[in-house]
Amino acid sequence: MRTRDRTTSRSWVEDMPLRTLAFFIGMSLVIASVGPREVYAGDAEPTELTLLSSVTALKGPGARQQLLAIGKVEGRQVDLTRRVKWQAETPDVVAVSPEGVARAKGDGEARISATSGGRTAHLTLQVSGTSEPYRPTFERDVMPVLSRAGCNAGACHGKARGQNGFQLSILAFDADSDFASIALEARGRRVFPAAPTQSLLLLKGSAQLAHGGGRRLDPDSEAMATVLRWIELGMPRTPREAPRLERISVVPSDRLMTPGSDQQLVVTAHFSDGSAQDVTHLSAYQSNESGIVEVAADGQLKAGPIPGEAAITARFRDKFATSEVTIPLPGEVSSSLYAVLPRTNFIDEHVWTKLKRLGILPSEPAGDATYLRRVSLDIIGRQPSPDEVRAFLADPSPEKRPMLVDRLLNRPEYADVWANKWLDLLRPNPYRVGIKAVFNLDAWVRDAFRKNMPYDQFVREIVTAQGSTFHNGAATIFRDRRDPDEIAPMMSQLFLGIRLDCAKCHHHPFEAWGQEDFYGFAAYFARIGRKGVGLSPPISGSEEIMFTAKGGTVKHPLSGEVLPPKPLFGKARDANDPDSDPREALAEWMTSPENPYLAEVIVNRVWADLMGRGIVEPVDDLRATNPASNPPLLKALAEDFRQHRYDLKHLIRTIVSSTVYGLSSEPNERNSADTRNYSRHYRQRLRAEVMLDTIADITQVANSFQAVPANSRAVAIWTHRTPSLFLDTFGRPDPNQDPPCERTPDTSVTQALHLMNSPDLHRKITSDEGRAAKLAATGKSPAEIVEELYLLVYNRLPTEEEKAIGQELFSQEKVKPRQAAEDLLWALINSAEFVFKD
Repeated sequence: MRTRDRTTSRSWVEDMPLRTLAFFIGMSLVIASVGPREVYAGDAEPTELTLLSSVTALKGPGARQQLLAIGKVEGRQVDLTRRVKWQAETPDVVAVSPEGVARAKGDGEARISATSGGRTAHLTLQVSGTSEPYRPTFERDVMPVLSRAGCNAGACHGKARGQNGFQLSILAFDADSDFASIALEARGRRVFPAAPTQSLLLLKGSAQLAHGGGRRLDPDSEAMATVLRWIELGMPRTPREAPRLERISVVPSDRLMTPGSDQQLVVTAHFSDGSAQDVTHLSAYQSNESGIVEVAADGQLKAGPIPGEAAITARFRDKFATSEVTIPLPGEVSSSLYAVLPRTNFIDEHVWTKLKRLGILPSEPAGDATYLRRVSLDIIGRQPSPDEVRAFLADPSPEKRPMLVDRLLNRPEYADVWANKWLDLLRPNPYRVGIKAVFNLDAWVRDAFRKNMPYDQFVREIVTAQGSTFHNGAATIFRDRRDPDEIAPMMSQLFLGIRLDCAKCHHHPFEAWGQEDFYGFAAYFARIGRKGVGLSPPISGSEEIMFTAKGGTVKHPLSGEVLPPKPLFGKARDANDPDSDPREALAEWMTSPENPYLAEVIVNRVWADLMGRGIVEPVDDLRATNPASNPPLLKALAEDFRQHRYDLKHLIRTIVSSTVYGLSSEPNERNSADTRNYSRHYRQRLRAEVMLDTIADITQVANSFQAVPANSRAVAIWTHRTPSLFLDTFGRPDPNQDPPCERTPDTSVTQALHLMNSPDLHRKITSDEGRAAKLAATGKSPAEIVEELYLLVYNRLPTEEEKAIGQELFSQEKVKPRQAAEDLLWALINSAEFVFKD
């Protein structure tokens, strides 16, 4: 039976400032009194009206600019672009559509006005070059059209071997190859300059001829006209001396919206000569949370009914930019309520600030019993004993929680639990690299956590590992990953949160990395030499020695150019000295305080493990187009981690000591839909090894595994090859899978059925040497046995109702005390309160 923890610590309540206590006591009244916030629907008149343009001049025939009309309505900024009445006061110079798109018609000064609710705003643009002939070129004009139409997407002609013999580079990252495919390949059959309208590129793209991808270009569209004019001109390339595209920007870069409202985005391309061009109509858009904010093909945002946040990615050619949208929960919440929330450390300040922006109120604090179980499972992977629970609940000290955390971090189980998590990311298949090699890697990682090795040193020793796989466990990683192009993406993903896999074959679609970046980074690993017996599947048991070889290069797969070692960004010391290991220079760059990724990805990983969700999800994908849910929090955690010399215990202590970590998982009316802002604790299923070890502790019957010492804990197993149906059912990674292996916290019917019918669990519960048998033999009363079992399994005292139900089991006819104790123990272990860390 699921119940709330009703125990409350003196340290939390009696020592809490009265104003803070009043906040939590009155929370339900405050939530009930919050009224709905009116959403602007176009009927209210703006008190201010402003027109915005990303450029001040329109140059050339057909030049255009998406304008914005921003009004202040009821104290809030509102996009009125499609609600105002646009007027071109100089119609011979410019025309303006109802959507706010200005198009050049003639040279001169263009004066534009917009009117809404009795207010009028004005804007002036300089227009020139309209008499020049329109000459679209391939890179500047045609490639963006094909990209926006999706012709070069991975599901269409951008796939590895193209589609029906026609191949384009993924998302237009190789202009030379694309031009050859369109204009030169197959004797130019796809374009027909003598009769441009009969070109296959146009006929199939507009579905005038059968096309598997359907209609991608409207026959009457500007895009179609652009490609047609390009073919008429003889398919010109963009001159190499033409200004280069350097970046794009999107306006607004962040916006607070209300449910049902809309917002027009404006995307501007910035070139090397300082010029800028509106490319809103040529950009492709994607929302990472379409249920919260949808984005149309023209960059128009539409906020849905669900409060939350979304990141909108705009991409033009090989550049991208993001706009972040926040939709607060309807209903006004007084700022004073957030001002009185307790702040144990900087984490609380950043989370409360974010919740205030979203209009979300945090849950009440968890009681001592919940906190004790939660932090014990998180740090050492074990539940407290009944005596430890009783002692903690009875302790009146205001410092008992910080003191508990320190005790847990100093217990030996800490190293095994946290090493086990890291070994999921590093441990290779022992049948591939050798049993002894994997055993040594396991031992090396566990020793690093026992010593609390600084994280930057941990990374450095892995990246630069040399020597025998039988003596230096870290070297085993390079026995498993043997080629530079295998090593590079693993190291960048694990330690930098940068996923390079896509860049091995093509430019990353939503990142800055291309093939040159990938192979330049891989070149750091080109001189890893190996002595001894290599891999000999299915079982490779021999020793191998890693050393720095005199030679070794990496070539660009297309140009054949030898690429020198190069960091992904910033500067690193020269790595071309034949007498030094290039990996030393890489390790210095990776662990440099100037490299923000190293600290950010590890604090995000630890935060996700403790809090149930990363500040960035997935935890190892820190790209610009996958923004953090709370960027200031992530940066603050990373900076604090660096200042404390990459001390993992300090990081864990900081997180679990925060007020945010100690919140209840019980939602209130204003945070029930929140799954990413930490307004409450997010419940997590226990890791497979932790659950199995906890069952062994509760039942007092040790686990039994093949090829490991008797009484070993599951978290201490050195290989996933050790057979265990229980561990496999509850999410242990497949030993045949290449690391890194991220576990999923998902639950399944299979898990529930296994726990209910597990022969191993039945054996432990009914053992003559088990907890239930011993409790029944003590002569304790049913009430005492029920209390003991609740303290064992839930780490809390039973409620009066739970006591009555438990004691009823002992009063049934023909049921012996031992059988009743076993039945109750089985029922408690099969409950959600045990399976989940609350």
